Amino acid sequence: MSPRRPPPRPAPGGPGNPRDAVVTGLGFCLPGGTEPVFTAAQVWDIASRGRSVLDRHDSHYGSVHLSAEQFEERLPDIPEFFSRHYTSAHRYGLVSLVEACADAELDLATGDLSEAAVLVGRGSIDANVDSYLTLLGIDPDSATTLDALEMFVAAEQAVSPSDVAVVQGALTRTVGPCFTVSCGCSSAAVQIGNARRLIAAGETDLAVVTGVDVFNVDLIRKGRRLLHGAQHAYDAMDAAGMPDLLPSFDSLMRPYDRRADCINHGEGSATVVLESREHAARRGAHLYGQVLAAAMTRDGLANPLAADDSGAQLARAVRLCLGDRRRIGQVPYINGASDGGAAVTAMEANTIRELYGPDPAVLMSSQEGCFGHLGSPAGCLGLALTLMMMEFGEVCPTANCEQPADGLPFDPVPGTRTRPLDFDHALSFNYQIGGVKHAMLLGGPDAT
Repeated sequence: MSPRRPPPRPAPGGPGNPRDAVVTGLGFCLPGGTEPVFTAAQVWDIASRGRSVLDRHDSHYGSVHLSAEQFEERLPDIPEFFSRHYTSAHRYGLVSLVEACADAELDLATGDLSEAAVLVGRGSIDANVDSYLTLLGIDPDSATTLDALEMFVAAEQAVSPSDVAVVQGALTRTVGPCFTVSCGCSSAAVQIGNARRLIAAGETDLAVVTGVDVFNVDLIRKGRRLLHGAQHAYDAMDAAGMPDLLPSFDSLMRPYDRRADCINHGEGSATVVLESREHAARRGAHLYGQVLAAAMTRDGLANPLAADDSGAQLARAVRLCLGDRRRIGQVPYINGASDGGAAVTAMEANTIRELYGPDPAVLMSSQEGCFGHLGSPAGCLGLALTLMMMEFGEVCPTANCEQPADGLPFDPVPGTRTRPLDFDHALSFNYQIGGVKHAMLLGGPDAT
């Protein structure tokens, strides 16, 4: 299947409220095999064909092979004194921001984002550890003045989860809200909800939301070895509601497939640009769609690693999104967040039964198998893919799902081809260890 080109840009506006939160830009710095993925067209080309771009050497992992030249091409004016201390998280987050602004036809150089809200979601701190340990181990008395200055700059930029927000705020020179949320794999999704509320309340007309995470592969491998040692204790604790302990990297992740037995991680960044409808109309911006509602709930369990697979709280989050104005029957597609784990699939299946009744007729697919389990970027990527599916009238397949598991109450769209579907409402799910359930209700540009 050849890559699709976006349709002609329609005139903005429509019957919506001027304070609607519409999506006008998408940008990425994601695994793509030998080269990173930067644009919506590239993401669609991979996801629409159910392709997996994970590295496959001794393990399966989604690596972003971003070269210095690719970074400098997109951000040529950052002083090298600062950029040489950037971690991979800084670089991925900045690149996806620049790509999203270019897609939205916003000019950083002329101050188009000078009053924007710059919101970042971060789940892992793996990219920060080296800077932290270096600072911890330095002897201030033996360091030269220049070394001390270098270490100060590196530390201030990279020892906290607010690392990417700091450099994005400087790049945009915004005087608007700029902050980080850390809520695991739901982080960017939570920030999308925050952006929507800021726009609805009139606190800003423009927001950029970036999800970015980098994982230490050696750390995960060490965790796997510890997992094997803990397996006997885990088996004895199974009744306490502990999450499934699945090996990572050994084989290809297969969400909703009967052979699913592992999770493959990935790294990278995704950014979405949101505007008030009125602001987008003044610019003549292309509208991918809109964020109609977002809600986060929690299972309320005392065990900090536990999760309730009944789906009760995820169903509650969906109902909060729907409110009194919409019905679940208006939602024929859900972008699921299954990472190949049996517990997540069971929870999603129970949620579908609770929401749609005994005979559901809904499509739910996951593209985590394309790029790997990304952590925080998953919220932005799920939004982007879902709105592109609406725009093209096609649902992307579940990557690596060839033999759907028995008893699924939804159609996981197996295979490597899109499924035609004319729809203007959809849900996108994200979760965090500890029982967090997040749902976004998304709509086409003129969905009411």
